[in-house]
Order: sequence, then structure tokens, then C-alpha cells
Amino acid sequence: MSKKLDAIELLKEDHRKVEQLFSDFEQAKTPAQKKKLAQEICLELIVHTKIEEDIFYPAVRGKIQEDTVTEAYVEHDSAKVLIAEIENGDPKGEYYDSKVHVLSEQIKHHVHEEEKYLRGMFSQSRRTDLDMDELGEQLAAAKAELTAEYKKNLPKPQTATFETVKL
Repeated sequence: MSKKLDAIELLKEDHRKVEQLFSDFEQAKTPAQKKKLAQEICLELIVHTKIEEDIFYPAVRGKIQEDTVTEAYVEHDSAKVLIAEIENGDPKGEYYDSKVHVLSEQIKHHVHEEEKYLRGMFSQSRRTDLDMDELGEQLAAAKAELTAEYKKNLPKPQTATFETVKL
């Protein structure tokens, strides 16, 4: 990453990128275009959720409202179920577009919860003693490594909170 971003700015940048990809998907005309965009969406979301769950959430846990963190994990797991369905799906399939659309709606909700003014995870995190620049460097390094690794072999999403569904 060429410019230095603090943790929250990096995560918000990811949010904007995925929002654009979902918008591009809605405009796509052919199954091939949809498949390519859906794969990119899945890659971006798997990397993003991984760095949040491995680095950002543990850093803020205990410093912000606990239910904010636990709900974020559950929202991620819910999205991962659809990501797995989309990864294994056929863009010509009856439910493919609907699954991508529902994933988009789930992600919009999750982003709203994280970015909510004053009460959202990011606002709460800004009011802690965490070094957001240092955390941003950790996130950026992990993101670059995971993106390179996952482009070679996208892993199946792992859920942390679902007990009966294992992907």
C-alpha cells in the first residue's frame, strides 16, 4: 500500500471498494461478467473479514461496547455462508443473483453498524487509547499477504459463531 492509512481509514476504504463492486455486479450483463465480479467481491470480503477478526476486533475488544464486537462476528459469519454459496454457485443459476444481492444488503447493514456516528464500532474505537496508525500498518500488511495468498487459492470461509453449520 503506497499511502499510510490508519486502521479505520483502511477499513472504510475496503467498504467503499466492495460497495463499488456490488454496484458493478448490478450493472453486469453477462454470466461471465457476474462471475468475475462475484469472485472479486468474495475475495475482498474474505480478506476484509479475516483482518478484522484477527487484528482489529481483538484490539478493540474490551475497549468498546462488547455487544458491538459480538454482533460484528455474527454478521461476518452470516455473510460467509452466502460467500460460500456464491463461490460454489453458477451465475446462470436461479438464485445466484439473489444471493449476491442479499449479501450486498447484509454488507450494507454491517458497514452502517461499523461506521455509525458516535455509537458505531469505528467511532467508539476512535475514543480509545489504541494507536490507529500502528493498527493500520498491521492491517495493511496482513491484507497484502492474504490477498496475494487468496488470489492463488481462495479458502472456504470459516465461521466463528455458527455451531451447526460448518463450511
